[in-house]
Amino acid sequence: MQNGVRPGILLGYTFTRAARDAFGAAFDIVGALPKPEPNLVTPDMAARARALVTVGSMGASDALMAALPQVSIICCYGTGFERIDLQAARQRNVAVTHSPDVNAADVADMAMALLLAASRRVVLADRFIRAGKWDKRVSGLFGPIAGLGGGRLGILGLGAIGTRVATRAAAFDMEIAYHNRRRRDDVPYRYLETPMALAQWADYLVVACRADDSNRHLVNADFLRALGPRGYLVNVSRGSVVDEAALADALANNVIEGAGLDVFEQEPPVHPRLPALENVVMTPHLGGGTERAQRGMTDLVLRNLKAHFAGQKLITPVPMG
Repeated sequence: MQNGVRPGILLGYTFTRAARDAFGAAFDIVGALPKPEPNLVTPDMAARARALVTVGSMGASDALMAALPQVSIICCYGTGFERIDLQAARQRNVAVTHSPDVNAADVADMAMALLLAASRRVVLADRFIRAGKWDKRVSGLFGPIAGLGGGRLGILGLGAIGTRVATRAAAFDMEIAYHNRRRRDDVPYRYLETPMALAQWADYLVVACRADDSNRHLVNADFLRALGPRGYLVNVSRGSVVDEAALADALANNVIEGAGLDVFEQEPPVHPRLPALENVVMTPHLGGGTERAQRGMTDLVLRNLKAHFAGQKLITPVPMG
């Protein structure tokens, strides 16, 4: 900050009131973009915005950066940065930060919530009662349910979120294995060499890897067939990792038993076939939506912005290659 003038920041996402108030207390909010489209940038935004605060799933293209010539930093609210054009940012000398680990515990909670809701038919049972259909005690109302205890949980991506999923699953007496870009020597869990091997081994599989071009549609029709007719898939990573059309086919044709999704390829909408399927539980990207996580992410964005404009080292820069 120079001469007491507060830098202008542009919001690229619909943040909570608490987050907006915190950003506005430290910086001048020059506007908000409903979509990351260059034609929505007004002349005032272009002239005054020196930072863009957004989320990785909304992103920032080279064209958007070109429309914001004064922006020297892009801060991602959350751990993801998959739709930020890092090459363009590097060429334009625009710093990029994110908020790693802050919401990992809360996203792991959501993974377990979806796993339980899908595999124990919680949503179906709730609808059953609300519809007035529960008029007598009958066992096996919703078919055979294996239960989590003793089941095999595969975790695709054992980073901050995946590690916390493993900790929670261990408390459910589940057997745990994982696949990662590299084997970890600091965890007691079994490592499997390929994603396909993990799918073949697992009864339940949680996708928790960082999304990028290298793992787009990693979970495809072949992967789902390997998971099998009693298998469950939970995705708390990013929607791009799962081929939603293939998943809809697998759910409709009993290739797998069920799924729980907090993230989607397009947010919104979801794949048109998914809402009609009763064996999938869906939430609108709520994993990091707790007060604790929101406070942590807001604080980290502010710390990065303040460090940047003070000419100091960034707290959590995105590796630019």
